[in-house]
Amino acid sequence: MKPFLFALLISLACCVQVVSAQEQQPVKGKITVYQDERLPLLTQRYKEVNNRDPFFDGFRIQIFFDSGNNSKSKATSALADFQEKHPDIKAYVSFKQPYYRIRIGNFRTKSEAIGFQKKIQADYPNAFIVKDRIAFSEMD
Repeated sequence: MKPFLFALLISLACCVQVVSAQEQQPVKGKITVYQDERLPLLTQRYKEVNNRDPFFDGFRIQIFFDSGNNSKSKATSALADFQEKHPDIKAYVSFKQPYYRIRIGNFRTKSEAIGFQKKIQADYPNAFIVKDRIAFSEMD
């Protein structure tokens, strides 16, 4: 639904907006834009849909997962180690029975995730990219 509304919004904006510069002599500092009266309504509807679900599909890098005895303390230790080396990258600890896992970053595209994975490959050789839901508010 979101991609459809976005595509519709863009197509209306591109096709309907007309700048009237050739009909009259241009007035310095003044631009007149003619647009379909439904465009603001469509923009508002798009915002409402995005506010209902502020998440989108993105990517993170999983650098740790473990289960069993002491897995929580190992995860905490791995998290602290990562945050010390990369304080500007967000890290997330989660528990999905029976595993503790640490995922890092908020990457919009897989190529962004691959680029960062290459940077940390020496410290985290077993790290791998996973699809995850990323919030708009988490983006840098």
